[in-house]
Amino acid sequence: MAANGKKIWMDGRLVDFADAHVHVLNHTLHYGVGVFEGIRAYPTARGGAVFRLREHVERLITSAKFYHMPIPYSREEIEQAILETQAANALLPSYIRPLVYRGEPALGVKNLKGKVSLAIAAIPAKKYLGDGSEAGIRAKISPFRKPSSEALPSFAKATGNYANSYLAGADATLEGYEEAILLDCRGFVAEGTGENIFVVRRGTVYTPGLESDILLGITRDSVIRIATDLGFPVVQKLVSVNELLSADEAFFSGTYAEIAPIKEVGHYTIGTRAPGPITRKIMGVFFRVIKGEVPEYADWLTAVPQPARVASPAAARG
Repeated sequence: MAANGKKIWMDGRLVDFADAHVHVLNHTLHYGVGVFEGIRAYPTARGGAVFRLREHVERLITSAKFYHMPIPYSREEIEQAILETQAANALLPSYIRPLVYRGEPALGVKNLKGKVSLAIAAIPAKKYLGDGSEAGIRAKISPFRKPSSEALPSFAKATGNYANSYLAGADATLEGYEEAILLDCRGFVAEGTGENIFVVRRGTVYTPGLESDILLGITRDSVIRIATDLGFPVVQKLVSVNELLSADEAFFSGTYAEIAPIKEVGHYTIGTRAPGPITRKIMGVFFRVIKGEVPEYADWLTAVPQPARVASPAAARG
């Protein structure tokens, strides 16, 4: 994805995009001990809106706790800083990336003394899995397994965890696929490199649960709520490879990927290779929700104030 914007929020102040620097010896760069979020902002009839802002910030704070990184800002201050960054960049749709890192030179694996910093960027959002992702993508099962939560906490959206996703994604790309599907340490379906996965069989929607060491996706939660509201049974369970390969429908969900149907897994065709009826219904509601067109989900959208009206308490302290 191309990363370009106007301003980046760094520890309480907006700096020019090109001037957002960190030291080459910062702890996060060397050891992968950092946490982040991926958040979307969308255009609506009432102006820009951030999708499920509170849930994303709460997960960021939880991730930081796992890695002993006390964020020096409250939840409310982080939310305001995200709105301030989005307003300053004036991009819609946008992808917003808060990052918590140890920013001062702090070598040594066990170093807990480096300063904990927060940076927030907003860049133009594009289709993560390609322009044809809504029509269906080709995926493969990765030779790399998802680490057990006994090794790395799957609840945390941590920078170091994504080395695993990188390896799986690079393998899939070099093989000509759009995405990879990782299995958990026992061989059950876990998730994509940056998405959760759903399987539809005989009218029921299945998705791997916590026992498969998945990240608790916020778009995943949105899909579960939408599917349930549409009257489709949703079951969180261990999902076998056989269940995936014989599925009537399958799709990924994620902040950047949104909802992306899966038409092939390796040499196996999923359904008719086109988005199935249940997938289409869920997608239809989701894409209306992010535009602010479904009142029942209005609380999932946080309006972005005009720049002159944004007042960040964290910025005042910075």
